[in-house]
Amino acid sequence: MATDKNRATAAAILPLVGGAQNVTSIAHCMTRLRLNLADRSLVDDEALKALPAVMGVVEDDTYQIVLGPGTVARVTPEFEALVEEGRSAAPAVAPASAPEHVLTAEELADQGAAIRAARKEKNATPFKLFLRRIANIFVPLIPALIGCGIIAGINGLLINLEWLPGITPALAAIASGFMALIAVFVGFNTAKEFGGTPILGGAVAAIIVFPGVANIEAFGQKLSPGQGGVLGALGAAVLATYIEKWCRKWVPEALDVLVTPTLTVLVSGLVTIFGLMFLAGEVSTGIGTAANWLLDNTGAFAGLVLGGLFLPLVMLGLHQALIPIHTTLIEQQGFTVLLPILAMAGAGQVGCAIAVYKRLKNNTSIRTTIKSALPAGFLGVGEPLIYGVSLPLGRPFVTACVGGAAGGAFIGFFSMIGEKVGSTAIGPSGWALFPLLDGNKGLGLTIAFYGGGLLVGYVVGFVATYFFGFSKQMLTELNVDTTAHEQVVAGSPAPTTSEGPAKSPAAV
Repeated sequence: MATDKNRATAAAILPLVGGAQNVTSIAHCMTRLRLNLADRSLVDDEALKALPAVMGVVEDDTYQIVLGPGTVARVTPEFEALVEEGRSAAPAVAPASAPEHVLTAEELADQGAAIRAARKEKNATPFKLFLRRIANIFVPLIPALIGCGIIAGINGLLINLEWLPGITPALAAIASGFMALIAVFVGFNTAKEFGGTPILGGAVAAIIVFPGVANIEAFGQKLSPGQGGVLGALGAAVLATYIEKWCRKWVPEALDVLVTPTLTVLVSGLVTIFGLMFLAGEVSTGIGTAANWLLDNTGAFAGLVLGGLFLPLVMLGLHQALIPIHTTLIEQQGFTVLLPILAMAGAGQVGCAIAVYKRLKNNTSIRTTIKSALPAGFLGVGEPLIYGVSLPLGRPFVTACVGGAAGGAFIGFFSMIGEKVGSTAIGPSGWALFPLLDGNKGLGLTIAFYGGGLLVGYVVGFVATYFFGFSKQMLTELNVDTTAHEQVVAGSPAPTTSEGPAKSPAAV
């Protein structure tokens, strides 16, 4: 039944993005189906947003359909299969006409569309595009990071309780195996992202984790396996890609299959051993030292700044560029102290949304959007609330950031007095982060501190939004009964969707 449901969702999406021939590539992250499209004009945005499974859409460097965690991983294979079938069976399918559905909160929708268009234009800078490429390297690794992180947390709990001593070594191996070789996966994905041969990128990055490097001296000191970590692997694979491209250009075709891979691995490997491993190791150490110093000495202030600014990063789609920093901290310390602080931004957003719900008692459109998006918000998926509620409204987005800043300051304060709150993996936030928590004072206190931060974020986000999130004019214009303005097909009831009235340009 679940497979049928996922296939039905994929089948509903495909014609609305222009059919199989219009889809040039398919990928997914934790919450979004990401498509490259040949002709953007063939997409029917309104019909897509009206689908029950779709939380919203985001137009960026790829066309992104927000389906939510878990769902997107199940729908994507079905969508890929349908695209393959469509390409082999028929030419491009014309986009289906949009089904009739309720059209409400028009002013809010217009504001959301304008914000999205402006954001897309501003984001098309070389620096931001580069950051997205870096994010594309690490996003495919997140499921393994989450799975291994949860297993590591379970194993730590069993060890502390002295339960199942015969099983805990096996769990430790399962949890640690991926992290021990993560550099290889980073190298593989880096070469793929930058246009090289993925396996060559992985081969060069594997040098970093090879035990034999302990016998090599560089810059007056012996190297250690893993030195430089994911940053070294990333740099080594980028170098390998450029060397490979140079070889493809100048090496005769008859010799290419022998010379190009040999030169690529040899030259980039030597540079990695006698340069990149040391330099990347120093940078990685600096990141860990800086993060610890920041929280040890300015914890509350650092948490306030980080928690307050993270929602704008999510809005811009740049938050995934922080994954290499999180990964570096996990490699060094066993957990990242930054992720729990950044997760407070989602708590502020949830508190903000509840306040909007309370203030706009007569606006059934926005209230329905909030009711459908709040469960995902509690689990750390903030896009539906950001793009469907707070960002188009303007001031509530700022007050949501205030809530995130307060929660971040709460956790940062405890870090400043020596109570570290960290996450053993990257990925979820909100309540979904609890299974991944770790710290230096025991799991119970770590959970209590993180839970306290969430509560602070909820409360401050709610209070700030309730009292300062609306002007009198906004309340006059928005706190009205929208049902009288709904456009419904004659003789049919207003449809209910997973995003309710957010099936408009605002709900992206």
